[in-house]
Amino acid sequence: MTIRDIFLDGNYNCAEAVLLWADERYHLGIAPEDVRLVSGFGGGLGSGENCGALLGALAALSKVLVKDKAHETPGFREACAYLVSRFREDLGTIECTELKEKYRRPDVRCFYVVERAAAVLDETMEDLEETNHD
Repeated sequence: MTIRDIFLDGNYNCAEAVLLWADERYHLGIAPEDVRLVSGFGGGLGSGENCGALLGALAALSKVLVKDKAHETPGFREACAYLVSRFREDLGTIECTELKEKYRRPDVRCFYVVERAAAVLDETMEDLEETNHD
């Protein structure tokens, strides 16, 4: 399934869509009902603050990297900062309100932002893979 299928056809919010897409892409083993854990991230935490699509990507990255506790996971903080930095570099901000002003369209909502969040997660995962094989 594509991110478009999940976000637009499935009518999930931005955070849910990115996490569902990542679950399928990276075989994360997330139970469908557990996607609700990120539901409140949509719409910039419901308040237009940090982008929900970015937060969904961070949730997926967490599932991939953290085995027990985040603060006991070597390189985890840096990987999160890297993903956020890439997202900000790509879209100019991580703030939902600003992203909506620039990219939201009535017919596709924030699809471009969701698509870019998935792409940045993909790029981050590729870069981590390369780093771990060096």
